Amino acid sequence: MRVSLVRSAFLALLLAIGPVWAAKKPVTIHDVVTVHPASIPSPNWRPDGQAFAYEENGRVWLYDVAARNETEWFDADKLTKKRNEIQPKNSSRPFNWQNRRVDTSGMQWFPDGKSLLVPAPGGLFVINAGNAKPKETIADIREDNVPTLSPDGRSVLFRKDSNLFVRNLVSRKTAQLTSDGTSTLLNGQLDWVYPEELDLGTAFWWSPDSKWIAYMRFDVSKEFIYPHSDLLGLRAIYEPQRYPQAGTPNAEVKVGVVSVDGGPTTWMEVGDTANTLIVRVNWLPDSRALGIQRMNRIQNCLDFLLADAASGSVRTVLSERDKFWINTDDDLRFLSAKPDFVWSSERSGFRHLYLYSEDGKLLRQLTSGNWQVNKVIALNEETGYVYYTSTEASPLQDQLYRVSLKGGAPERLSRSSGMHAIFSDEHGRNYLDTFSSLTSPPQSTLHNGSGAQLAVFRSADRTIENEYQILPEEAVTVHLKDGTILYAHLIKPYHFEPDSKYPAIVFIYGGPQAQVNHDAWGGISWEQALADRGFVIWKLDNRGSVGRGHLFESPVYREMGRVELSDQRAGIEKLLSMGFVDKDRIGIYGWSYGGYMTLYSLLHAPDLFKAGIAGAPVTDWHNYDTIYTERYMGLPSENPEGYKKSSDVLAAGDLQSKLMIVCNFEDDNVLFQNTMQMMSALRRANKQFEFMLYPQKTHGVTGDLREPMLEQMTEFFERNLKGNGK
Repeated sequence: MRVSLVRSAFLALLLAIGPVWAAKKPVTIHDVVTVHPASIPSPNWRPDGQAFAYEENGRVWLYDVAARNETEWFDADKLTKKRNEIQPKNSSRPFNWQNRRVDTSGMQWFPDGKSLLVPAPGGLFVINAGNAKPKETIADIREDNVPTLSPDGRSVLFRKDSNLFVRNLVSRKTAQLTSDGTSTLLNGQLDWVYPEELDLGTAFWWSPDSKWIAYMRFDVSKEFIYPHSDLLGLRAIYEPQRYPQAGTPNAEVKVGVVSVDGGPTTWMEVGDTANTLIVRVNWLPDSRALGIQRMNRIQNCLDFLLADAASGSVRTVLSERDKFWINTDDDLRFLSAKPDFVWSSERSGFRHLYLYSEDGKLLRQLTSGNWQVNKVIALNEETGYVYYTSTEASPLQDQLYRVSLKGGAPERLSRSSGMHAIFSDEHGRNYLDTFSSLTSPPQSTLHNGSGAQLAVFRSADRTIENEYQILPEEAVTVHLKDGTILYAHLIKPYHFEPDSKYPAIVFIYGGPQAQVNHDAWGGISWEQALADRGFVIWKLDNRGSVGRGHLFESPVYREMGRVELSDQRAGIEKLLSMGFVDKDRIGIYGWSYGGYMTLYSLLHAPDLFKAGIAGAPVTDWHNYDTIYTERYMGLPSENPEGYKKSSDVLAAGDLQSKLMIVCNFEDDNVLFQNTMQMMSALRRANKQFEFMLYPQKTHGVTGDLREPMLEQMTEFFERNLKGNGK
């Protein structure tokens, strides 16, 4: 009996501590591809800011702020079948190289807040609140026509065959606004490079009074044609893409205004655009004028113009100049009550907000400090607050603040340390805050405009955290000799022993417009899978990356690679000083700019890296697009030495490490030409390397091909950093 009692007590103890004692599953490559946390839907706010619609699992729901509840509205899948997300099959028609950053028309509220306009592949649907059945269907206007509802809810603007049309929803009459559209003259239609590098998602805009349409016309006839080919079918298909490479002509862009009833277009007098860029177009609240932001080609001069919609005449309101370059933003906000506007600028070295009058007079600076405003979220003229996110708390965090238009200290509204993605109605009356940190999975909470939490919209999904062995991601600081602080993240292997020596893999991006380290939940990732296999994972944001202000970005100006590698070297020295990394077994991996930096690092620092995988790498900046490349490098004709020093192709003979290159054959962003030139140079220099080629028409390898790709890349690091393929 005594033995039985002891056994029972032991079993009870095991049951009590079981959830803690039980081993969690290691992260596998298969998990990286197939296991995903529950997604948190994005809200589509009703015009009054008191409710929002959202789509989840093919169904559309309505959340009422006052009632704090959500009800199912209609089944979106029943309106029409979803598009097939599989890669397009070989056919007799060339692939349409539409940029993935172009806005697509989602659900749009009618101004009375009683109905939704829902574009779908099979037609355009109007659905009333409280009624799941379509009120009406317009079959000849589909989502690929980019239908956009007028502010008064009476008409729909859409595009077809490079021309613009307006359908009156009451009379059912259609007015054709433009008729000269062709394959190279695009009315209200963006080329490939504008959305990619200027984050411009559309090329047409309704006036607030619904009487006029402003649109951009792209003449792409002089843009360079890159000769993609689809080789998967019985016969190869020529699939040309207009892709302006550095130093070649950009599209010539005009801005026009046309009546909703049709008639002649009034062209805004913005000057010759062969060597300038129209980076933003906004209507003023009273519909009398357009705010147009124009840059010179190398993007170190920005003019903010006010264009009279009726006559096309233009006057300059203010100008920005920078000795490096100027970054674009979407922070401009016009006040309705008086002719003032909120403007953001990096003139101090950090992006901050300013209040101007319409005649270009600075009224006051709204924010200041050695931190940056990341994004303007909303403007509430009634309360007098501008809502924005910033790095004031930490360069690794994004917190929500508001500041008065009258001046004064900003007020922080978000509380928890970490990253806060804010989804607000345009006036900041209510918002959803989707938050995560290094130690907390994403959760979403509902708040009012004062920041008070009203409800939990989605609790954190801890399924992955509870089932899988998610290794801690530690924040590390690296101090350069000049006092600059760099931020890095470290993942130690499973069953880490401080006295052991481990192989390490440096994950790198390194270039402008990106930041790899945030105080945000990582969850299941390839980094976790590699750490489970015994690798130390190291990620560092060098100078040139975003999040630290314009001055932190600028050292890469006119010579890519050099400063980035110098900072990465300092980071690796910090890593080695911790004592648990084998200096002779360090690898490096990156994609896109990270692929470029992987090659650059292997070629210029063979003492640091034994092996590297370069994914979709830019190998020579002559090959990349005009707007991105010339922003940082200048024109090839004006900076030949910088282009030469930054070229991986020209340094191919210096390769001493093990190398794998991975890419898609029809990558629309980093063209296959980059990889082909690199391989040719390596062959001529008698350098050995491994190569994996995929057939997709995208920048990343996706779908069924991703898992075998990750398996092969993992095996490459196992073999070259551990000496085995297991």
